[in-house]
Formats: sequence, C-alpha cells, structure tokens
Amino acid sequence: MTEARESAGPYARRAPGTPCWVSLMAHGLAATEEFYEALFGWEFRPGPQQLGPYVRALLDGHEVAGIGQLPPDRRLPIAWTPYLATDDVDQTADAVRLCGGTVAVGPLDAAEAGRMAIASDPSGAVFGIWQGAAHLGTTLSGVPGTPAWNELLTFETASVAKFYETVFGYEEEPVVSAGSDSVTLHVGGRPVAAIHGVGHELPRDRGPHWLTYFEVADADRTLRQAAELGGRVLKPAHDSEHGLVGTVADPEGAVFSVIQNPH
Repeated sequence: MTEARESAGPYARRAPGTPCWVSLMAHGLAATEEFYEALFGWEFRPGPQQLGPYVRALLDGHEVAGIGQLPPDRRLPIAWTPYLATDDVDQTADAVRLCGGTVAVGPLDAAEAGRMAIASDPSGAVFGIWQGAAHLGTTLSGVPGTPAWNELLTFETASVAKFYETVFGYEEEPVVSAGSDSVTLHVGGRPVAAIHGVGHELPRDRGPHWLTYFEVADADRTLRQAAELGGRVLKPAHDSEHGLVGTVADPEGAVFSVIQNPH
C-alpha cells in the first residue's frame, strides 16, 4: 500500500488505471463540507458544475478530493468514489459495456478540467473514469488528510478482477494468505489498488463497493472526532500490515477508512 503513496506533481499525468481522484456525492453540500473541514482540515473552492453544485477540497492549497451535490433525479449512492485514469474515456466506457459493466453517467466534459464518466462493474460496484486535461487529479499524497489507497470489496475476486484487468490493463498479483481471496492491481509494476473477495461478509445494504482510505496522523483520535461530528464508527482502529486502520460513515452514511501509517 505504501508504495503507491508517491507524491504526484500538479502536472503529472497518471498511467491508465491509476486511481487519480476521489469524489463524494452527497445531499447536503454545506453540512458535508463542514464535517470534512473539521475532520481533515480541508478548505473548499468551486469546481466544474456539469452534474450540479461541486467543490474541490484543498489541503495547504493542493487539490485532494471533490464533493458534489447529488441531483434528486440521479440514483447514485452516497459514497466516496475513486476515479481511475484513462487516456480516452469514451474508449474506456465502451470497454466497460463490452465487459459486462454499466455506464451510468457520461462520458461528458467537465469544463476545461477533463472528461469523465461514472460506471459500475458487473457486480455493481461504482467507480469513476477520468481523462484529465487541465485537472489531472489529486496533487498531494502521503500526508494526513489525503487519499492513501482504494480497494474494492466484492463477493469473489476471480471474475471481477478479470473485468478490471481487461478494461484498464492491470497486472494482477494474488495475495498469498490463508483463507484470503485478495488480488493487488498493479500499473507498471507498482501496486495501485486491491480487490478483496469477502463473500457473505459484504454489508447487505451496500453490496460490492469501492472503499477509499484517507491518511491520518492519529486513527483513534480521528474516529472519536468523526463520531463527535455526527458520523458513526463502523470498525474501531485496529492493526493491519500497513498501519492502524479504522472505518467510519459520515453523517449522510458515506463510508471511508482512515489509516495511520507507522513512521
């Protein structure tokens, strides 16, 4: 996981398949901004409005994430969604459809920032596709308040990993662990995301979904703070091979994990 946390300059074009941005669609934009400002220290400025009101979250002047207001007529989940880089969003959207996925939004231009689509894999997990122009993605990583990792929680890895491998050209590396059904996705030999098959442990109300991890300085303190701000702790902080990890839902129910890396 830590190998994927290299700092990306504002003009670094991401290799196809690399998670380059995370975006949240919520009902109450102002209240959502307040929650994440208090939790991660984010500031906000307006972004492209193609799907309605949208802001970009900044940390020390660097763009790290986006939050949009969910249009009443769109049945998108209230969830953090990773955007995967592509050199041609229209071609990638066609590949998604050919491989059994669904394209729910787009492809469409997001002003001068780039071109995007929102899709789901054959199991129903939602992800974004981003062809960057003026905006290539997150410009800061490796510090508290920035996206650190993305992983897909699904029923089983075999078929869905094949989908992502075919659409984005990932190299797969099975995780060798007793009783574990996990695959790490690599781009150019570097791990960029993971797929975990958890079978019936998937939440019934969510189904297969992508989970974003944000780096924090103190996982226990962040979880306590999230609860005080109106969120819910779903998994208390616990040790993992990559550091202390916990999972929370924000006040509207968007789920994300936090990771405190050992330094």
